[in-house]
Amino acid sequence: MKPLALTLGEPAGIGPDIAIAAWLRRKSDAVPPFYLLGDEAFITARARLLGIDIPLADAADGDVSRIFAEALPVIATGHPATARPGHPDDNSAPAAIGSIRQAVNDVVAGRAAAIVTNPIAKSVLYRAGFTHPGHTEFLAELAASGGKPRQPVMLLWSSDLAVVPVTIHLPLREAIATLSSPMIVDTVHIVVSDLQSRFGIARPRIAVSGLNPHAGEDGSLGTEDQTIVAPAVATLRAEGIDIRGPLPADTMFHEAARRTYDCAICMYHDQALIPVKTLAFDRAVNVTLGLPFIRTSPDHGTAFDIAGTGRADPSSLIASLRLAARMADSTHSA
Repeated sequence: MKPLALTLGEPAGIGPDIAIAAWLRRKSDAVPPFYLLGDEAFITARARLLGIDIPLADAADGDVSRIFAEALPVIATGHPATARPGHPDDNSAPAAIGSIRQAVNDVVAGRAAAIVTNPIAKSVLYRAGFTHPGHTEFLAELAASGGKPRQPVMLLWSSDLAVVPVTIHLPLREAIATLSSPMIVDTVHIVVSDLQSRFGIARPRIAVSGLNPHAGEDGSLGTEDQTIVAPAVATLRAEGIDIRGPLPADTMFHEAARRTYDCAICMYHDQALIPVKTLAFDRAVNVTLGLPFIRTSPDHGTAFDIAGTGRADPSSLIASLRLAARMADSTHSA
């Protein structure tokens, strides 16, 4: 399999730390070959700060899989970084964005099997003119290549629970106003397709949450579940999809309930992310569905407060790398 392209993320955050840690654990944790898109001098300096003597190798024209066994493969993006841990500076945004753009170029060109992205600091990017709500939406635009951006679908995956929020990075008031039956239908179509083609689940079982408490309590706690969610579920069930809902969200995530479905479709961001982060905070993986390439990411932020201290846990990044390789293998085998 081709190697994975790993982005630098926010240079002042823990992305460089966990990338180094993941390579160091390549044998013990069966980490698939990857290369890091970033500035070799910057990575060397961060490793030195962490007290780690790590060999790096320019992999621009080399065999990444061969290099990976002996050194951390690095490919420069033309955007050097100088930010100190915990202190993002003016070059943070170009370094982070350039790494993402190069990763997309590489996977589209067939040089990488998938993209794994380290955490970014959206507030830093916004100050540099970044206009996207987050990683997911930016990747959707890059995948469109100048055309209409695809609808990005954010899956949070772990061995305990897989969840998808229909509305993603929106204020709650706006998320409720935006929610529609066609949006739910389109989201489930993408989820089912990717679960089949990239996760090898022949007939995915889908559970759909209600929007309101107790799924609206027959309209007494809001009518959206009757007028928006239920019609979408009926449409999808008529297509032959194994789907249930709207279900009360407060009883969907206990252990017995989770055994009855492969993926939970939730109506807004926190409704989906709170249960998965509670169950699998260090192991959950963020996956963007509906793109022409595979993208995974750790399900945590930049952690400025521990960047450069050696305390960052690479478990979620390692899970992201392993899942990306598994998805790429399933896609290739399908």
